[in-house]
Amino acid sequence: MTKEPTVAFAEFATPKSGSAIVLVPEGGKLSDAAASCDPAGVLPRVFDTAEFKGKLAASVEIFAPQETQLDRLAAVGTGKAGALDENAWLRIGGAVAAAAKNAKEVTVVVDVADASPGARDVAAIGLGILLRSYRFDKYKTRKDDNGDNGRKDDKPVKYTIQCADPAAAEKAFAEASAVGQGVSLARDLVNEPANILGPEEFADKAKALEKLGVKVDILTEKELEKIGMGALLAVGRGSVRPPRVAVMRWDGGDSKQKPVAFVGKGVVFDTGGISIKPAASMEDMKGDMAGAATVVGLMHALAARKAQTNAVGIIGLVENMPDGNAQRPGDIVTSLSGQTIEVINTDAEGRLVLADLLWHCKEEFKPEFMVNLATLTGAVIVALGNQHAGLFSNDDALAERLAAAGKVTGEKVWRLPLGSEYDKLIDTKNADMKNTGGRSAGSITAAQFLKRFVDDTPWAHLDIAGTGMASPSSEINQSWASGFGVRLLDRLVADHYER
Repeated sequence: MTKEPTVAFAEFATPKSGSAIVLVPEGGKLSDAAASCDPAGVLPRVFDTAEFKGKLAASVEIFAPQETQLDRLAAVGTGKAGALDENAWLRIGGAVAAAAKNAKEVTVVVDVADASPGARDVAAIGLGILLRSYRFDKYKTRKDDNGDNGRKDDKPVKYTIQCADPAAAEKAFAEASAVGQGVSLARDLVNEPANILGPEEFADKAKALEKLGVKVDILTEKELEKIGMGALLAVGRGSVRPPRVAVMRWDGGDSKQKPVAFVGKGVVFDTGGISIKPAASMEDMKGDMAGAATVVGLMHALAARKAQTNAVGIIGLVENMPDGNAQRPGDIVTSLSGQTIEVINTDAEGRLVLADLLWHCKEEFKPEFMVNLATLTGAVIVALGNQHAGLFSNDDALAERLAAAGKVTGEKVWRLPLGSEYDKLIDTKNADMKNTGGRSAGSITAAQFLKRFVDDTPWAHLDIAGTGMASPSSEINQSWASGFGVRLLDRLVADHYER
């Protein structure tokens, strides 16, 4: 994969070589530091010709600008100075990386007329650069120039961000880049093909977090059978690759503090089982473990930035295949909770995995709250498209905090209802419940199913089917896998659950 760019911080000084990128607010007014990069005064004329107005994340460039030794001079718009939030600065960073194109060395001048970006804002620019620069090309034998940091020599781009307080920005970026590493890890996992990343290999990726101080236990198939995770095990019966559960613990808080808990669906490939999916786009089902990938990426982020909290991450890793040993529609399985489940559709498998994980997490760790993530239903894409994850919760305070974190990070969630009327749809005469309530309100009945395994523990379910994979390209992501949820949940923890 393309090497991650390096980001350093410095005081304002007129760049002498390489490429320079200046930030310009809406209206096109250049700051003094930005104007020093353009001694011939070419940019204002280019703005008029190109109709560049300084809109957020818009850009314009000049090759070999007059009276300088620069290779390229570019301007990136910041939009209205009074409307710049953290997500806007992040998007600006992504636009900077896009404007850098094939440059080797880039100076970014963060001096904006009528705006005073703080250290966290500057750090967000750096994070945006990292996220936009991500590419998954490890299996390409020929590296092509794609015009967006796709450099053939595969050497990392060197960015120097000039700002008012380089020391403070560097300190803020240390935490931001740790979160960026978590996002990249989650993207890597989702992008990997299923023939490479099975349950055991995925578990090894979780185990690698031990180098950051995370305590990791891997539960094997025999251990899962002994514990009684019958619902999870039923999903993996048709695969020759045995299931795994990874339990990750980060103990960065007070010893008496209850842990916050994150649970991820990790179906490494989902054929649908006996209720097999149509062939069209089935290759996308390598990403049906995006929830688990987010949990691993989040645990990396928390450990790498030394978060002052106690956190638990639990992921269930299985493959849903249709062989002679696979579970059948009509089968009844017993979950870890003791509740029985009639399997109506073997393609409604993720909720079976999560049911056992949620119960185990609740009973074993008595957490402050549980948030689970899963590419659970196609119905949530019908409801919300690719712009919001579906949010379901039994706790208003937790739901509100997640929504607020989504607004700050740009990883948006939208709360959908739960209720007894929906819960009745998963009742069945043959067992305690069935694993699907039919086509109507499919995302809601899936959430109602999960709710039966959390009791009174504050809980939220994020259905990331539309946001975790194959989501629209943006200023900060050009990859098929987005890493959605890492920044959202890190912000939730940072704002409310650190000492």
